[in-house]
Amino acid sequence: MKNLFVLFLALFSFVNVYGQKFGYVDTNYILSKMPEYKEAQGEIETLSQGWQDEVKEMSKDIESMYSELHAEEVLLTAEMKKDRLAEIERKEDELKAYQKKIFGFDGLFFLKKKELVKPVQDKIFEAIERVCKEQRLAIMFDKSGELVMIYTDPRHDYTDYVLDELGLGDPNDVIK
Repeated sequence: MKNLFVLFLALFSFVNVYGQKFGYVDTNYILSKMPEYKEAQGEIETLSQGWQDEVKEMSKDIESMYSELHAEEVLLTAEMKKDRLAEIERKEDELKAYQKKIFGFDGLFFLKKKELVKPVQDKIFEAIERVCKEQRLAIMFDKSGELVMIYTDPRHDYTDYVLDELGLGDPNDVIK
């Protein structure tokens, strides 16, 4: 019986057990190294600032209308006051609709950001896929995403490989 147990253990000790290889990258770091991402961010910021300025201007107009109403309130009839308030409310509704159109979930800001950033993200994902195939990785995590990584061993960090694949690697850096 003892010999059978030893034989059983010996058989299993010769079986090669292969685990899945995995790694992680930091896409925020990769994005910070990409000039096209910086250009896209600059364009997004410029557009956003322009839209915010328009919203501020519309808000100032509404505030001005309230100030005029308050200043002339004693001279206005009840009907005139009601008409002015209705006009102010209409302007406020226009402002809310404009803000939703620009900054809402499917607003122009969101769509423009998606349009400008998607090609950069696609480029990164393609590079990650090539690195995974070259390094024979089964799983690649992004440590800058929602996934919480409590500990990361630097030998599993493939960020530099992806940067090299994108042609953005530092020639002075030695890949781990």
